[in-house]
Amino acid sequence: AGMNGSAIENFSCVIYNIFLMNCTWQAGRDAPADTQYFLYWQKSIEDNQMECELYIKDENRRNVGCIFQNVSIGHEKAYFLVNGSSKDSLIQFYDEYIDLYKIEILTAPLNVTANCTRDSAGCIIMWHPPRTSHMKKAKCFQYEISIQNK
Repeated sequence: AGMNGSAIENFSCVIYNIFLMNCTWQAGRDAPADTQYFLYWQKSIEDNQMECELYIKDENRRNVGCIFQNVSIGHEKAYFLVNGSSKDSLIQFYDEYIDLYKIEILTAPLNVTANCTRDSAGCIIMWHPPRTSHMKKAKCFQYEISIQNK
């Protein structure tokens, strides 16, 4: 139901700094000027649906994003729903299921150290895995080292 072209477009979410999630979208290309959008999400089937508490607004005071705090990543797909309201017409809703672990931007490895010797032994580089909310095993990570002579 709702007017064609009124649903949001370009919906995207990322999780960063372990527990913060930022979701953004653009207003539907044919949405009336007074359209306001509202984001709800549900971490799993067992959880309650929650509305965004901290909306990001554009220059017209329209909600175009949301910041969630204290997000934890589970193993089920999370459900996202963005609906809208307007005095002029019904607004189409947008919904999507997302694997939260796929949208996490990992922090850099921690405590990186390099010990180099002048002989043929070379360098020993050590680090700790990055902090993450959902991976507990260090063997799950793969690393790439770029060594540049200066």
